[in-house]
Amino acid sequence: METGLLIICIFTLCFCMIAKRLSQTIFTAPMAFIVFGVLLSQTGLMSSEEAEPLLHLIAEIALVVLLFLDASHIDLAELRKRYVWPARMLLIGLPLAIGLGTLAAWPFLPGWPLAAVALVAAILAPTDAALGQAVVANKAVPERERRTLTVESGLNDGLSLPLILLFTCLAAHMGTPAGESDENWLLFAAKQISLGPLAGIFVGFVGGRILLWALGRGWTEDIFEGVGALALAGAAYLFATEIGGNGFIAAFVAGLVFGNTVKGRCQFIYEFVESEGQLLTWGAFLLLGAALVPEAVAHLTLSMLAIILTSLFVVRPLAIWLSLIGTDASPLTKLFFGWFGPRGLATALFALLVVAEIDHEFAEPVLHLAVNAVWISALLHGISAFPAATRYAARMAPPIP
Repeated sequence: METGLLIICIFTLCFCMIAKRLSQTIFTAPMAFIVFGVLLSQTGLMSSEEAEPLLHLIAEIALVVLLFLDASHIDLAELRKRYVWPARMLLIGLPLAIGLGTLAAWPFLPGWPLAAVALVAAILAPTDAALGQAVVANKAVPERERRTLTVESGLNDGLSLPLILLFTCLAAHMGTPAGESDENWLLFAAKQISLGPLAGIFVGFVGGRILLWALGRGWTEDIFEGVGALALAGAAYLFATEIGGNGFIAAFVAGLVFGNTVKGRCQFIYEFVESEGQLLTWGAFLLLGAALVPEAVAHLTLSMLAIILTSLFVVRPLAIWLSLIGTDASPLTKLFFGWFGPRGLATALFALLVVAEIDHEFAEPVLHLAVNAVWISALLHGISAFPAATRYAARMAPPIP
């Protein structure tokens, strides 16, 4: 184990030395760390038994930090001027993606109950900000498009979770009569969606005001602000879960409120959290590669591959296109949004959450399908991110007079 950790440290150091250069190529950090994790597993330097206990914790922390960080960069004043795209993609596109995904997956999962098929579609619906960094961080892409993708990827995993848990409950209790259990799950879903944002608003606003107050009196400095921001992201998540809300939505909303409360006065916070967030994300993808990818690849079937590719190339693009009908989004923009919906940590994490709750007959295939979707998405979206974003930016740039 110690040898494996030493090699991980050396690999991470080497990657950091060439990370800027790689960001302008088709080779992304998630791709590199997933592949490296698989290599560690196959060489025996880190077994799946050693990696799996860490994966759930690291992936959850990484997702919370990234959601908080991405949201903190969003200017609410600008978003209020042009909110139609992300609202349509979340409120129309996400349900459409789950519905169309269920219809598309059903022929490939013969004998599966409808709830289990819908569960697969719901797990594949959320998109990942970490895998989309090559696009949302590309300054050549217009600000409105980058802001839309950031908001969508930040909120759609939290909005998907209540549906995922509902389908998990239905899949776990197939054949039992409807009754109080269904009402309890509907109440649970309502609390997740409503209490999560409330917790995020409270923590983000109070945390931002306290920080500004401390800065005004010279009681804190840069090195401590970053640590405080990490604690604030964790506090939003944990406070929401304590009161029955969705922690991921809370982390995103807290970042949104915090960033608009401090209004860019604490730039070091963003730099600090971004560096820590990158480390957590890389660690999560490495552990995913070491713990789950080898077994998932071994169980990859043609039916699974068909479901994944249909989700990436048909379901998501069609759902986004339909959701943006009637807006000022151009056909090229609709296609751009439809493609750049990579599946990442949220998909893997949600699959890990539900496998213990559903019948073993469906649990392992659901997990294998989700993990295969993540590495396939990391590969396809990683290869296409930089060239496609660059070409899109060139096509959308105003003509030179």
